[in-house]
Amino acid sequence: MHDALRTLFRARFGRDPESVEPVRAEGSNRRIYRLAADGRTAVGVLNDDVRENRAFIDFSRHFLKEGIPVPEIFGEDASGTAYLEEDLGDTTLFQFLSRRRQPQGFPEDVVAAYRGVVSWLPRIQIAAGRGIDERWCYPRRSFDKQSMLWDLNYFKYYFLTLGRVVFHEERLEQDFSAFADYLLAAPRDYFLFRDFQSRNVMLKDGRPYFIDYQGGRRGALQYDLASLLYDAKADVPFELRDELLEHYLREAARYAPVDPAQFKKYFPGFALIRIMQAMGAYGLRGFHEKKPLFLQSIPYAIRNIERILLTSNLPVEVPELLAVFKRLIGAAELRRFGSAKLSLEVQIQSFSYKNGMPRDDRGHGGGYVFDCRCLPNPGRLARFKNLTGLDSEVIAYLSAQDDVERWTRSAFALIDQAAAEYGRRNFTHLQVAFGCTGGQHRSVFCAERLAKHLRDQGVRAAVEHRERGAWPAK
Repeated sequence: MHDALRTLFRARFGRDPESVEPVRAEGSNRRIYRLAADGRTAVGVLNDDVRENRAFIDFSRHFLKEGIPVPEIFGEDASGTAYLEEDLGDTTLFQFLSRRRQPQGFPEDVVAAYRGVVSWLPRIQIAAGRGIDERWCYPRRSFDKQSMLWDLNYFKYYFLTLGRVVFHEERLEQDFSAFADYLLAAPRDYFLFRDFQSRNVMLKDGRPYFIDYQGGRRGALQYDLASLLYDAKADVPFELRDELLEHYLREAARYAPVDPAQFKKYFPGFALIRIMQAMGAYGLRGFHEKKPLFLQSIPYAIRNIERILLTSNLPVEVPELLAVFKRLIGAAELRRFGSAKLSLEVQIQSFSYKNGMPRDDRGHGGGYVFDCRCLPNPGRLARFKNLTGLDSEVIAYLSAQDDVERWTRSAFALIDQAAAEYGRRNFTHLQVAFGCTGGQHRSVFCAERLAKHLRDQGVRAAVEHRERGAWPAK
């Protein structure tokens, strides 16, 4: 099996390798080895898929000519099933961030590494991508509708079916078609790397090198950036994702006119299709092939879906697909795979019953709505008319009421129990709303007090006062 690689090594270095050691490739059918002699090393690849090998070899040679940091191809076997390439070491971007990750987020050296990787991406997609010979693209020349439907059905059959997630097949197929049509409206005459994620970036001497682009083809710019920022177990902090998105747009503008608003219109959709493709792989490798490493990514992928639905409005009608997403978000068993420990954030809202009940679009529909109208009403006292539950006078008044103290103690006890259980199940959002007559005094006071109560226990809390725009001027 190794004879072809030994021959290639000898042709390159003038002697046989002293050692041939396997290199683990969890998500690939390729057999990869490190060959070494006299302190010189190379990576050998055996793969029966000749077209896949051809794509990687020819892309590599093209990118090197364009100044892109990729491995040099040292030689290839006449059969097309073996090739030898430059050894870039063992440190991937994912390994680097895993060693350096801190509880409060990524340290500056990891952030700098990500910025560097993002800076290279548009140069690969746009500048170097212009000269790509599409005959090399494998298995298709573009990320077209057929490619998208393959990925979406991969998600359906290998993740939803094997994960026992309920769906209506006909309606879901219709939504898949509509979703693909929405994505196809984005400009897509660029090189799509296809698997641009932290395990496919090598770090050598402080510089990023890129590998595993053999699935590259024509496509939209958004897909590769989404692949990097929504890389499940990399778990890039959400604030950093936003920063890197803006950094990417600035860098891309150096190579081509890119409309930021149009880019962002399609970005959530490409993030979702990338997540679904990855979840198909988790199902195939995890549920079907029984490789537990892949199952560990599931909670992160579900949290990413939840985040996208929370922060984005998809400009396409896909009701069955959204229903599937909400079932995933609410699936406690799927969120507990592996050792993932996700951070719960309690979303707290104050509101006025006169303007209707609050909505929960987070996915699982859980949480509480508390009616504060049973509490003493500062709004009936003239001195508080133009104040709110944020003002010290109102806070002092309500804090002095025994009824308020007993009521909030009971309400907060329920929320404490729910927050603890949600945290155990790896849910990442719990919604709590407090309503009163005007959404100005009692509900605001209770929302702010709950936020402080939770933060004092180390639970993240975000507060929104829905009626703030209607509050009277002081």
